[in-house]
Amino acid sequence: MDRSQKTDAVAQLNNVFNEAGVVVVTRNLGLTVAESTDLRAKMREVGATYQVAKNRLAKIALKDTDYAGIDESLSGPTALAYSADPVAAAKAVVEFAKSNDRLEVVGGSMGSQVLDEAGVKALASMPSLDELRGKLVGLVNAPATKIAQVVNAPANKLARVFGAYAAKDAA
Repeated sequence: MDRSQKTDAVAQLNNVFNEAGVVVVTRNLGLTVAESTDLRAKMREVGATYQVAKNRLAKIALKDTDYAGIDESLSGPTALAYSADPVAAAKAVVEFAKSNDRLEVVGGSMGSQVLDEAGVKALASMPSLDELRGKLVGLVNAPATKIAQVVNAPANKLARVFGAYAAKDAA
């Protein structure tokens, strides 16, 4: 890389750190090209990105961002997984690491909150933003459904009573 490419890489990484909801640091312990491609595809499916970055350039890009606390994690063959959704990148990386022992979760950060490996795994176990929105809509919608059932119940009971009297008189 020449100097201008390094400057561009630092600027791009700095932009990532300023916009990401979560950054997960992973250690590559010999992933094949096919495994790496598979991981990147799974990350894209959930709206996340997996990127190998030079540690020295990433440390420069981390300065003056909320993610400055993860610079200690950047040593050896590392890669960064990030997404705007605070759960998506962590969930995808942890799921892939369960089935592949060549990828190790080192740590990460969610804003200024630095996470260790256990913290990233706990974050991955949480529901995604879309799942939370779905649950919230369900909770908001449930009372309206229950109110409609309660309002209709007395009318249904009256109709059954009148129907029973009509059947009795007809018999």
